[in-house]
Amino acid sequence: MSTSATVPLLEVRQIQKFFPIKTGLFSRVTGHVHAVDGVSFSIEKGETLALVGESGCGKSTVGRSILRLFDLTSGEVILDGTRIDNISASALRPLRKRIQVIFQDPFSSLNPRMRVHDIIAEPIRNFGLESDEAKIKERVAYLLDKVRLSKDAGERWPHEFSGGQRQRICIARALAAEPELIICDEAVSALDVSVKAQIVNLLQDLQKELGLALLFISHDLAIVEHMTHRVAVMYLGRIVELATRTELFSDPKHPYTSALLSAVPVPDPEKKTIRIVLQGDVPSPVKRPSGCHFHTRCPEAIDICKTLEPKQTILPSGRMVACHLREV
Repeated sequence: MSTSATVPLLEVRQIQKFFPIKTGLFSRVTGHVHAVDGVSFSIEKGETLALVGESGCGKSTVGRSILRLFDLTSGEVILDGTRIDNISASALRPLRKRIQVIFQDPFSSLNPRMRVHDIIAEPIRNFGLESDEAKIKERVAYLLDKVRLSKDAGERWPHEFSGGQRQRICIARALAAEPELIICDEAVSALDVSVKAQIVNLLQDLQKELGLALLFISHDLAIVEHMTHRVAVMYLGRIVELATRTELFSDPKHPYTSALLSAVPVPDPEKKTIRIVLQGDVPSPVKRPSGCHFHTRCPEAIDICKTLEPKQTILPSGRMVACHLREV
């Protein structure tokens, strides 16, 4: 789905990740959780792609599968022309520095027994970026300054910082490996509103300065609208719509996207929006509905939606939507 003639920095092709359900004394497999089912997208260098949807739709599993924290059930992950989902751990190691991650909870992702200096210096040493301790110290001080923390922060422990400050430390640690792509897995959802805005602005500034690409996994559409280039909307393990930020927020094509956007608070009291309330709960990823997975909650569903899975249709504008009502 690349919009460029050049090779995308990251390309994800029809990835699937099913988790087995085991029961009984002999751990017999009785079913599978279909966490991710046929997801495809690409990210260009310097681009931000947001992956959005309700909790449990498979967003974080996509991110962890790209990082090889999970082995794929099927599909391909290609980094700058090199397939990385099927290579050995030793072959993957030099490529890991090119993709880093910022997790949701900054406290649990920082080692409480390491000072901040050592936390940030760890990837510098591990990837062999610098061996001279004086230069490592200088590099850590530079990174702390980049994330707007004082130099003396390096001598303190993670528990001495606020949530927003800890997330800045996580960003500095990610930058220490000199990556080209950072996966932000709900990186601001655990923070207060004002702190959230500061971290988002920091990420945008760093992206412009360093030419970073971002995969921004989030359920907060207000933030997504502020910082992304393109948006992929997931529902029950599949992407149902992928479009530019402007297209998606001004003219959503999938009924699920419309429902999500109608729930975003509007600060202007004079601007009225029609709230689309979805009926029922998200179906289980163990036993998914037939046809279009969204038809059990969709206010626009027709008979074909119950039996036939919609194709991913590329509209004349270049955006993608998987909906029988939008097929051309």
